[in-house]
Amino acid sequence: MEKKQINWNRLEFAYTPTDWRYVSDYADGRWDAGRLTDQPQIVLNESACVLHYAQTCFEGLKAYTAADGRIFCFRPDLNAQRMADSCRRMKMPVFPEERFLKAVEETVRANLPWVPPYGSGASFYLRPLMIGTTPVLGVKPAQEFQFRLFGSPVGPYFHGGVRPLTLRVSDMDRAAPRGTGHIKAGLNYAMSLYNIVDAHEQGYDENVYLDPATRTCIEETGGANILFVSRDGKLVTPKSGSILPSITRRSLLQVAEEYLGIPVEEREIPLEEISGFAECGLCGTAAVISPVGCIVDHGKEICFTGMGPVLRKLYDTFVDIRMGRIEAPEGWLYEIV
Repeated sequence: MEKKQINWNRLEFAYTPTDWRYVSDYADGRWDAGRLTDQPQIVLNESACVLHYAQTCFEGLKAYTAADGRIFCFRPDLNAQRMADSCRRMKMPVFPEERFLKAVEETVRANLPWVPPYGSGASFYLRPLMIGTTPVLGVKPAQEFQFRLFGSPVGPYFHGGVRPLTLRVSDMDRAAPRGTGHIKAGLNYAMSLYNIVDAHEQGYDENVYLDPATRTCIEETGGANILFVSRDGKLVTPKSGSILPSITRRSLLQVAEEYLGIPVEEREIPLEEISGFAECGLCGTAAVISPVGCIVDHGKEICFTGMGPVLRKLYDTFVDIRMGRIEAPEGWLYEIV
């Protein structure tokens, strides 16, 4: 199987249309059989629910070429489960887990020439999404929906490798108390667009959001969960009902405890406490772990060692597991070919 003529090492985290994507439509209370299509365009009525009332959710996962040449996806069953949770919260029909996994497999297999080779540092990003397609005027859920899954070869999320990031503590909220911060709804990300552009214009890489109820505790950034390492070597991560439950974070915590013997704490982290941490990093499907060099709290700089020894060891071990160089826990690697 011949790969596409792409400079894999120079890829950015950006959309590249590939040959095939998976589509399934929901009408009259059931999903159709689903199909692969070579058409990237979506045709919608001008009054489609998604265009007016943002009835949409999505997921993100990756396919990788492992050291032995096999292609895996990392824990796609958890993406299927999280998308089901999002659908329930957004009054959308759940796309069954077994069909989700089948769609992942079919999409990757159909696009094998686009899957980056081992050692390139790139991966094949998969984006499942669901939209409400029923034409509506009144505020109400759609009755018809479309599930789509497409893929794109991508490079690192934060271009420039392991350059430590500079974050700012935001005056805005990412999510509302008892709102939708814990699901992967498109509206959560729309809320952050103004703020991320403003952060970039002010010279910051990302925003750090505080808990929306009291604005005293660290939650996450606009596109990733956050990790801290204490000075005595503990891995500490925020716990909150308005944080998106990251599959990468969940996996990193397990790797830390079971593979590296690193103590783990999931708890509320007051903003005033973070100056006592030694290391800080962002984690997620796209970023894996990106080191944070500095968090700026309204002019006060709180600095960290970047990718220090704990985060470096955690990152290397996690990547070795994902790439098949270290044996993975059962069920973590879903083999495609």
